[in-house]
Amino acid sequence: MSTRPQHSERTSTMDRVYEIPEEPNVDPVSSLQEDVIRGTNPRFTFPFSILFSTFLYCGEAASALYMVRIYRKNSETYWMTYTFSFFMFSSIMVQLTLIFVHRDLAKDKPLSLFMHLILLGPVIRCLEAMIKYLTLWKKEEQEEPYVSLTRKKMLIDGEEVLIEWEVGHSIRTLAMHRNAYKRMSQIQAFLGSVPQLTYQLYVSLISAEVPLGRVVLMVFSLVSVTYGATLCNMLAIQIKYDDYKIRLGPLEVLCITIWRTLEITSRLLILVLFSATLKLKAVPFLVLNFLIILFEPWIKFWRSGAQMPNNIEKNFSRVGTLVVLISVTILYAGINFSCWSALQLRLADRDLVDKGQNWGHMGLHYSVRLVENVIMVLVFKFFGAKVLLNYCHSLIALQLIIAYLISIGFMLLFFQYLHPLRSLFAHNVVDYLHCVCCHRHPRTRVENPEPPFETEARQNVV
Repeated sequence: MSTRPQHSERTSTMDRVYEIPEEPNVDPVSSLQEDVIRGTNPRFTFPFSILFSTFLYCGEAASALYMVRIYRKNSETYWMTYTFSFFMFSSIMVQLTLIFVHRDLAKDKPLSLFMHLILLGPVIRCLEAMIKYLTLWKKEEQEEPYVSLTRKKMLIDGEEVLIEWEVGHSIRTLAMHRNAYKRMSQIQAFLGSVPQLTYQLYVSLISAEVPLGRVVLMVFSLVSVTYGATLCNMLAIQIKYDDYKIRLGPLEVLCITIWRTLEITSRLLILVLFSATLKLKAVPFLVLNFLIILFEPWIKFWRSGAQMPNNIEKNFSRVGTLVVLISVTILYAGINFSCWSALQLRLADRDLVDKGQNWGHMGLHYSVRLVENVIMVLVFKFFGAKVLLNYCHSLIALQLIIAYLISIGFMLLFFQYLHPLRSLFAHNVVDYLHCVCCHRHPRTRVENPEPPFETEARQNVV
């Protein structure tokens, strides 16, 4: 802990120091140069994301329990059982996630543990975050006695610089709450909202009725899935580029939201129409699909001959580490079942993920998913005559495939032009597609060689 950083080394020439504000639209201010750029201390902001995540959790839970009551009243046992099971599984995983992130098992907090026990952990955590924010707001003019130094890299005018700033203990605690809720939102989205939304759409399709309570539940689930998928992209960027300070503007967030919304909705609708067409015959295909995604990281881990990582948590036993790895793998499979996870899980690596920009993994995922979607849509078109009687099946099938292709287009647009650190890519999307075409047409590539300096310039242009 320190209150002011000291630098022992100085450069031999007169350099410049930049004070980097939190606002991205403010230009740096020059001053005396030091080895590390001094950034302004971060300012605390209102925890909107925590409130929004809590609202989604409570709204989806209340609407799910309401539909369970309706199904029970109408003696629809199967619908009631599946709706309640999806709610309970995601709620339990949410409680475990918050307990793990906050390390509550090693603390004396009986009230928090009790609230988690009755599945209201996100509510008490939200109250704790609001109390912390109000405390900071009242002491805004006072300087915190305990601060820590944080260093991150940042690209300024195309050059990589190192920034250092002070972070108070209270601000760091509030940031920990935000990070916990980001992970909670992903757990809720892909382990609860995705199966809940898919099942409620299936029930609506086969029952030919959509009551208001089910509509509310599906709306909460859809918003939760979209929000979780958007956070998935943001967290993937933060994990891959942990050494960099990253800012996403409104245009980047809008592009990610459109990309993920089209990708998930088209995928889930195709799964629902396919399941409604084949009924129980579709279950083996869906289960096999999920199991392949689930066991793929473990098969690669066993084939590598590596040992189980022991750096997840210093107080964890091998059994605890194994439980965490299984939970991470289930979440990874749940994400990849409905959309691209933006990360490749590698259990043999120290960081558990591949931090490289693996274009091949992304291309393989979308190629396989596109083929799967086309097959399921064709099954619906030719065998789903009784699913939607008053609609043109060919038009529905075409619209779903076009929506999925448009989502891929927005994904390519983001990585080519809107990624915050696209200048760090060794190869961008155009380069990858060019390489694929070159492998397919080697003769054309030999007849038209490209000068080395032009190749290097083209690869660096994003």
